[in-house]
Amino acid sequence: MIKEEWKAKGFVDEPVPADVDLKAEIRRMCKEKNAVIMAHYYTEGIIQDVADFIGDSLALAQKAATTDADIIVMCGVHFMGETNKILCPDKLVLVPDLNASCSLAESCPAPAFAEFLKNYPGHTVISYVNTTAAVKALTDVVVTSSNAREIVESFPEDTPIVFGPDRNLGSYINSLTGRNMVLWDGACHVHEKFSVEKILQLKAEHPGAKVLAHPECKGAVKALADKVGSTAALLKFSINDEATEFIVATESGILHEMQKAAPQKTFLPAPPDDSTCACNECNFMRLITLQKLYNTLKYEWPAIEVDAEIAAKAIRPIHKMLEISEKLK
Repeated sequence: MIKEEWKAKGFVDEPVPADVDLKAEIRRMCKEKNAVIMAHYYTEGIIQDVADFIGDSLALAQKAATTDADIIVMCGVHFMGETNKILCPDKLVLVPDLNASCSLAESCPAPAFAEFLKNYPGHTVISYVNTTAAVKALTDVVVTSSNAREIVESFPEDTPIVFGPDRNLGSYINSLTGRNMVLWDGACHVHEKFSVEKILQLKAEHPGAKVLAHPECKGAVKALADKVGSTAALLKFSINDEATEFIVATESGILHEMQKAAPQKTFLPAPPDDSTCACNECNFMRLITLQKLYNTLKYEWPAIEVDAEIAAKAIRPIHKMLEISEKLK
């Protein structure tokens, strides 16, 4: 039974007995219930270790579209659960804590975005996947940081485009493509906070280290980078490059997979402006804990629901993204 107090909190706050092996029980319930656990690279390492599949936004969307599981547990933020539910309306999609929102998605409320678009009639609307279902419903094609450049370039050069919500990713794509897309003024609180001064200091202390930066970072941070790319692209680069030290300017959860894949190398989280923190973490991703994951599988709650009318509109730009991505392979 889902208690009213749990509903108010947005997650099952039931203590787990100390003698319960959480990882073993989570895997047992997955097998029993035909459930699959998907985890974003930004979740804690312990969550990634128990997941069936780890990836960035594009990979998670592609996996959701093809899974034969009855239950999808999305260990990530709310919009990721919405994307899974839109792609798999017949499946039970769970997120261990409904409070796991996204600062970037919140920076672009659907009503405000709809008003903004009225100023740009005839424009193609391209939205980053880090948006709510309601914003996706206003969109012509969704993109991820992995495929944004290629999808933008798939449109004729004279196509007028509105790009939202991340101004940093949008301006970066403009610089790479020579486009002049209209940008919504949104940003991710994690990627906005990296300190150029502290990265330079860290670089001075580790002169052989290469700097890896996500395109959601500010331009001044990207200008320092040896490699700019999505989480998956940064992971691949760190494994294959000859360097043995890397300064990583994205959410620090990715360092877990980097270290697993290349244990002989050193990965240093790029410091934020905040002097009290040594690395930059997404407080929303950190809401996903092993205890909540266990309780989510046990109670099969909280479940993601998307309004049917919004879902019908939002699935079109997602399918368009997957269709273009397949053609570009």
